[in-house]
Amino acid sequence: MQPKAYVPGVAVLLTALLAGCTGSDESNSPDDKPGASSTTAPAAPPGRYRTLPEPCGVVSKGALDALLPGIKQLTDEEQRETAYEGEATQTFDTDRRVGCRWKVESTVATDHLFLDFERVVSYDNAVSDDDKAAEVYAAKLEAADLPEPSAAESDGGDSKKDGKKADGGEGGNEDETGTSGDPKPSESTSESASDSSSSSDVPDSSDSSGSPDSADSSASPSGTPAALQPRTLDDLSDEAFLNDELSTAQQRTVTVVFRTSNVIVTVEYAEQPTSVTEMPDSKEMQDRARNLAARLAESFND
Repeated sequence: MQPKAYVPGVAVLLTALLAGCTGSDESNSPDDKPGASSTTAPAAPPGRYRTLPEPCGVVSKGALDALLPGIKQLTDEEQRETAYEGEATQTFDTDRRVGCRWKVESTVATDHLFLDFERVVSYDNAVSDDDKAAEVYAAKLEAADLPEPSAAESDGGDSKKDGKKADGGEGGNEDETGTSGDPKPSESTSESASDSSSSSDVPDSSDSSGSPDSADSSASPSGTPAALQPRTLDDLSDEAFLNDELSTAQQRTVTVVFRTSNVIVTVEYAEQPTSVTEMPDSKEMQDRARNLAARLAESFND
């Protein structure tokens, strides 16, 4: 009968141990206050693009021939190939930013082409890469200080027409990668016959977008017709703008900046005539820069 005397003691000991374990669990449990939650808000979605293209290889030789006429004038084959290759810009992270430059002299002018690709990454979980890229693009647009659009300068449907011509391909050369082709200005048999026969360095009063002759009457002090003034572009990628500047030395620089998702692309095309009395053709340079930008935008969708 002695074993029965120890049973109550064992029960008490087990009860104390269980109470101690329960108390330990309760002391380590999170504060059960109203509204408290262990879950966190979902992170904003990442951008569409994780890598960038090889900048010196995205423009075909046919396109470079049109943008940089001096290449064809190079008689040395090695020099010509070097001119086609361009020079990559130095960056710290090629997954975040890459670029390439070309500079070629001809008998009448020196032409420059610069491409810059920037992949924007947001380090704020509450802000998506796309939204952060939109902020970066907006800062570039503000820095460009474009003039306020007016009725005469409205790009509207005409820019979309031109964009479709650029995208559709006007029979330009296309390289083996199919990335881009000859970015010569779009032409139509009815609207730009006078442009194709004109060799004047001054922009013609009519253009392929059908702008009226009166547009020249509101040209800026730099000589650029109103329809060709710096402006936003509604027909290029998610958002885009074009800037056109003429320096006192008669160097014209046309810049097209566009955003596609979380990547911002800059196309900078400049020409410096050999003669200070000559003026680079604004329409021709804008058409070439826009056509190249359109093809670059298409390559991101492939």
